[in-house]
Amino acid sequence: MNAGERPAAWRESALDGGDSLYAGREQAQDEPTYRTLTYEVTERIARITFNRPVQGNAITNDTPVDLAHAVERADLDPRVHVILLSGRGKGFCGGYDLSLFAENAFDATDGAPDTTGTVLDPAVQMANHDPGRTWDPMADYAMMSRFNRGFSSLLHANKPTVAKLHGFAVAGGSDIALFADQIICADDVRIGYPPTRVWGVPAAGMWAHRVGDARAKRMLFTGECIDGRTAADWGLAVESWPADELDARTEALVEKISLLPVNQLMMVKLALNSALLAQGVATSGMVSTVFDGVARHTREGYAFQARAATVGFREAVRERDGAFGDDKASRG
Repeated sequence: MNAGERPAAWRESALDGGDSLYAGREQAQDEPTYRTLTYEVTERIARITFNRPVQGNAITNDTPVDLAHAVERADLDPRVHVILLSGRGKGFCGGYDLSLFAENAFDATDGAPDTTGTVLDPAVQMANHDPGRTWDPMADYAMMSRFNRGFSSLLHANKPTVAKLHGFAVAGGSDIALFADQIICADDVRIGYPPTRVWGVPAAGMWAHRVGDARAKRMLFTGECIDGRTAADWGLAVESWPADELDARTEALVEKISLLPVNQLMMVKLALNSALLAQGVATSGMVSTVFDGVARHTREGYAFQARAATVGFREAVRERDGAFGDDKASRG
């Protein structure tokens, strides 16, 4: 039957029909696994799930590489209409695994690509964080910009990306979430960037683009977190729900998105992204990444690093956040 004889033919899969671009072509069977996340496709939804629950899904050198690969995999798959990112365990993502940096405990991940002698070499970065040595800001930037590049794959993907937040999305975890096209969250989630209090600047540079100048400054001048209801009120999240309803509400959202043809979704996203990118997202990320490096090499930044090396990272964070009354709400 031709399209005029089939009800709602525009909602058919891109693989259906003899006129499909993919007619007669088998789907690729390559299914790589990842060190920091899992990937699966159900119906028209690609599901990327951070999978280091014991560590609060803390970010390692593998995370941006894994995420960028998984997003590209979904982007190229004609079955996929929407990409859903979430986290296993108690929260979405607790930020960078900064104990490795702050406690001078660099160690390569088992099975990770060999980075010996590169800017990603843990020994190189440890040396570049040594207060007794000269700091090379561009070696720092070369490392951190690669994290941003991987996380921003959510923004630059052709297809819509949705981040489901529960528990916490703090520090680098908020950087990741803010690159998604849509955020849906639990009412009690904690979202923010406490490291602005010492030793950090949000490298992604997305806060002002997502919530506006005044509200971004309100958060980052204090390092305080907001909950899901506030995130929705401010327009950071499109929806906020009680934690026990979050999964069902998220499924309803991504299923509605998946009803649209892929090409429609791509055109709408590219059209809207043109306005967002014109605001200077790339420049914001570059400047913020440089300042994030500076923040880790000030007198105060070195003091925080020295304290973490002496008493442990968790205790140093408790001392950093205790005066604000939220030392249990943030991790990195």
